[in-house]
Amino acid sequence: MKFNELRLFLNLCKTLSFARTSAACHVAPSSLSRMIQRLEVELGSPLFERDNRSVKLTNAGQAFKRFAQETHDSWLALHRELHAQDQELQGEISLFCSVTASYSFLYELLSRFRESHPRIELKIHTGDTAQTLERIQQDQEDIGIAALPSQLPGTLAVQILADTPLVFIAPVQGYYFDRKLIRDGAIAWQQVPMILSEKGLARQSADAWFRHRKIKPNIYAQVAGNEAIVSMVSLGFGIGLVPQLVVDNSPLQQSIRILEVDHDMPPFAVGLCVLKRKLTNPLVKAFWDLAAQA
Repeated sequence: MKFNELRLFLNLCKTLSFARTSAACHVAPSSLSRMIQRLEVELGSPLFERDNRSVKLTNAGQAFKRFAQETHDSWLALHRELHAQDQELQGEISLFCSVTASYSFLYELLSRFRESHPRIELKIHTGDTAQTLERIQQDQEDIGIAALPSQLPGTLAVQILADTPLVFIAPVQGYYFDRKLIRDGAIAWQQVPMILSEKGLARQSADAWFRHRKIKPNIYAQVAGNEAIVSMVSLGFGIGLVPQLVVDNSPLQQSIRILEVDHDMPPFAVGLCVLKRKLTNPLVKAFWDLAAQA
């Protein structure tokens, strides 16, 4: 078992595609397939279930992934320690966050990080904030910015960046919307079209709020990403529920309005997240420490 084989295996765990890993790591698909087969023979267990359409890790593959990641991280840490006096930190780390989080928190942080560590390449991936913790825990990303649940896995380290309340939003006057459903401060909740997140903390809060009031909401659309909710609301498709931080940073905020709704939904805590074991990686630790200073 060689270090390069662990690197290829870990990349395949991320992509779940022999073709993409072959292209990314500059190795022939046949060579990659033979390497995985050799590992499976050494371990005496299949690491992947694969057919013509999909690739997924077996239970043995999940266990070997943990071993491979720890070994890979330890080797990199040792290499950097031995060469720490010879050169400044260099390499690549990844960060996942929503588009709103990139506007709200990253600009100043990335500017300072690049100034302090010009040879570290930071890859930013954006998407639905509801995916962040899962991607961190599955080793798909090194660092993430996420809305934090009340109970966090013990494997995670977190820095709180901000708190933001949840707000109901509606289109402004002049946009297509049946305003009879919102009149004199009263909202016809069972009739008004709702645009909600597919999953995540905002959706859980909305479901609990409606359930407590014995209201069956008229869900018009379920979307991934708060930014998409703001877009649909601005076009007059219905009412949405989003963190106020999203409204404050949206280019569409002039096309929507916050409704005065008395609700008891707790505010979101937004935080920087990383697996605790990854703080042994000097590149991740450098970003973590700089964020703490900020």
